[in-house]
Amino acid sequence: VTQCCFLTLHPLFFWFWSFHPRMALALCLQVLCSLCGWLSLYISFCRLNKHRSYEWSCRLVTFTHGVLSIGLSAYIGFIDGPWPFTHPGSPNTPLQVQVLCLTLGYFIFDLGWCIYFRSEGALMLAHHTLSILGIIMALVLGESGTEVNAVLFGSEITNPLLQMRWFLRETGHYHSFTGDVVDFLFVALFTGVRIGVGARLLFCEMISPTPKWFVKVGGVAMYAVSWCFMFNIWRFAWKKSIKKYHAWRSRRSEERQLKHNGHLKTH
Repeated sequence: VTQCCFLTLHPLFFWFWSFHPRMALALCLQVLCSLCGWLSLYISFCRLNKHRSYEWSCRLVTFTHGVLSIGLSAYIGFIDGPWPFTHPGSPNTPLQVQVLCLTLGYFIFDLGWCIYFRSEGALMLAHHTLSILGIIMALVLGESGTEVNAVLFGSEITNPLLQMRWFLRETGHYHSFTGDVVDFLFVALFTGVRIGVGARLLFCEMISPTPKWFVKVGGVAMYAVSWCFMFNIWRFAWKKSIKKYHAWRSRRSEERQLKHNGHLKTH
């Protein structure tokens, strides 16, 4: 699917550059400025956290982008408009273009970082690649920024929680009540927003005659990637729940033994 989207996007991009050179140059400059900004932020975090790993600094950048993109995409979707469930395929607004350029610069940075350090598997690389192609497609077409922005909101709403989970593990605070709350919120938001609301958005995209067919294909591909993530998350949640249950039963057994015998059995 990624190769199909790329083959469709490749001639579309050069057509756009041929007929709209000034607009294409302006978009490229915005994306380049965004890329330089995220790279500069990463370098700054590396210098401020010399005793930490490179991944620590990269995840700080990821956390920053997640919070920023959630706020901006929420404002676009809920306040500035148009509403993605009723106006898919509508022309891009100036604010949508700016946010998409900002996010595209980040995804290029993060994809390059992941490839260089070989830190992620094929599924995450596919997600980043599809995100980059989808954003470029919306910018080149000058439309469908509405639903791409909605996908950005749904994809990033769980990102800060994911980074918090990693930081908790690194600092030795994951196995605590805070870690349980972060995991619960992550699973609940991923299931409710990316899978539940995402299904509704994809349905509205597919039945609307306005979006291009390859935009719809990209939407199906992104939703399929979300389901792949979802299977892994549910498997993790099930294993953690079973582990918590056995630990609870063990504590209850020790408490009953202490209550009846006055002391714990020692081995």
